[in-house]
Amino acid sequence: MMARFMVAGPSEYLAITGWGIDEVKSAKKAWVFIWQKCKKFDISPVYELNVEAMSSDKLAFNLPAVFTIGPKTSPAPGEIEEAMLLYAKLIASHDHASNHVNGLVKGIIEGETRVLAASMTMEEIFQDTNKFKQELFDQVQIDLSKFGLYIYNADMKQLVNKPGHEYFSYLEQKTQMKGEVGTKKRQGLTRQNAAKVDAELVRQYSELLFHY
Repeated sequence: MMARFMVAGPSEYLAITGWGIDEVKSAKKAWVFIWQKCKKFDISPVYELNVEAMSSDKLAFNLPAVFTIGPKTSPAPGEIEEAMLLYAKLIASHDHASNHVNGLVKGIIEGETRVLAASMTMEEIFQDTNKFKQELFDQVQIDLSKFGLYIYNADMKQLVNKPGHEYFSYLEQKTQMKGEVGTKKRQGLTRQNAAKVDAELVRQYSELLFHY
């Protein structure tokens, strides 16, 4: 048989190379001739990582995270080359495409995490974790876009101390103590204000009795 009809699964695409194709063709279904090669690739794989990083003040920590990353199937208007085509080119020349992409994605996430962490103190990371995460997502996305990849979902867990570096525990205790001190101050002020109100009521009541 000169050709076979290939169909990709719901979360898959085909990457076709060879005769009649300049570089690589991406499609959901296609006839593939015997002198062409075809690979199926998942467009929404999940990557689980536990990145080891160090802050600018040389304090180590772990960042557990789960990313769903795949080729962007609906590129924004004006893009010169479709993201799907970029991704197809990325995997087309590799026999073990999933391993290649897995290593690339994890390398980008780990590298950007370490670079960003090294530019901030541990207290800065702890006090504004949301900012740290957003800056990390933005930078990782810039790097992934070069390969037609897009972050569909990212779930970054709570930062974890490495054994022997209990700084997060210290910061949590410090924040809790500040909160308790603030609560006690507010309670003290409330009691003071209540005492002032009671004294004023007593004074006004005494004046009324005096007039009568």
